Amino acid sequence: MSEGLRKPDGRLPPHPPLTRYYDDETTRQTYLKSSFQETAPLYDSINRWMSLWTDRRYRRLALLRAGLQPGMDVADVGCGTGIVSELAREIVGPAGQVFSIDPSAGMLKEAVRRGRATAPVLGRGEALPLRDESVDFLCMGFALRHVADLGVTFEEYLRVLRPGGRLLLLEMTPPPRGLLRLLLKGYMRYLVPAVTRIVTGSSTATVLYVYCWDTFETCVPPDAVLAALDAAGFRDVTRHLEARIFSEYRARKGA
Repeated sequence: MSEGLRKPDGRLPPHPPLTRYYDDETTRQTYLKSSFQETAPLYDSINRWMSLWTDRRYRRLALLRAGLQPGMDVADVGCGTGIVSELAREIVGPAGQVFSIDPSAGMLKEAVRRGRATAPVLGRGEALPLRDESVDFLCMGFALRHVADLGVTFEEYLRVLRPGGRLLLLEMTPPPRGLLRLLLKGYMRYLVPAVTRIVTGSSTATVLYVYCWDTFETCVPPDAVLAALDAAGFRDVTRHLEARIFSEYRARKGA
């Protein structure tokens, strides 16, 4: 299925261009960097109430389900304010290390300020500033929609994982149709931005959460993500669906 979604130049973007927000790939990256830079201090509080205070518990359980263990070295790509990094550090303990990677200097600064990122790294998923085979576990929490090319990104993830290393990608996948999809869209695209505007007064944060729903809604289907992981060379590629809307893509690098 992913072959039909590829561009003529071979790229596999996670969603079509959303020209309401930017004109092309260059301005998309600029838009995202500036938006996340401005909203970084607000990000945690918005996500906390938006998830009804379940975000930390869900992420921790997802890491454990994917096989994160004490002593592992971890790359948390698209770390944001560092919640997953903090949870991963608690699991791997002092014998492991967690690299917190994000293209937004503002997000990294917030993660460091909150004591969640002890090894912050400025970088993008498509070009990770890590050595070959340097980590045992790589995770990306709800940021897959922000990369430019799934194929390039997954090849890069495979590169930095050690033999036998594990991959976990967390994403929200709205149901294709039905009442749950309508309720989710009403909540995520309309209620969350409205409350964000009232509570924070930030027009940038308000528009960013509208944008996030638009990327959820237009993201390539799960079969395309699984096919891209398989094409990149990952093994044991699976998708676990939690609460009917949260996709946990898991894979392993061969030994």
